Amino acid sequence: MREKILDMLYGNSKISAADMAVMLGCSEQEIKKEIAAMEKEGIICGYTTMINWDKTDNEKVSAFIEVKVAPQRGLGFDKIAERIYKFDEVESVSLMSGGFDLGVTIEGRTIKEVAIFVHEKLAPLESVISTSTHFVLKKYKEHGVTLVSEPKKPGRMMITP
Repeated sequence: MREKILDMLYGNSKISAADMAVMLGCSEQEIKKEIAAMEKEGIICGYTTMINWDKTDNEKVSAFIEVKVAPQRGLGFDKIAERIYKFDEVESVSLMSGGFDLGVTIEGRTIKEVAIFVHEKLAPLESVISTSTHFVLKKYKEHGVTLVSEPKKPGRMMITP
């Protein structure tokens, strides 16, 4: 039941316990108890709202930064990841396989603001060996939600005599 509750909340964090109870064939109280337990266990970490910023007047720049680091003895990548995720600009940090060790997603108001973050805060960290910044130009889908309108199919042109 937990997995089904999590799937429902992931798809729509505003879904009510009453609606979930009907869909899962159990009581609203059981759903609330299970959600509370998952919150306490740290399985459910928070509830967010997805916003398509391209449809607002609010200018935002997103960037994905690949970071190569020297892991610290006995701590691996955890300590440097912690230092990075504590910056306010940072949206996410992930340990990756491949040519870089960490993937960092940040948001800023301008490209210059992102560049300043990389230059003044991220790159100078003692364990950081190198970075590679990729700016997001357009988001098509995020967290399973399509952010763009379906393109209109071209119709046949009407010919009149």
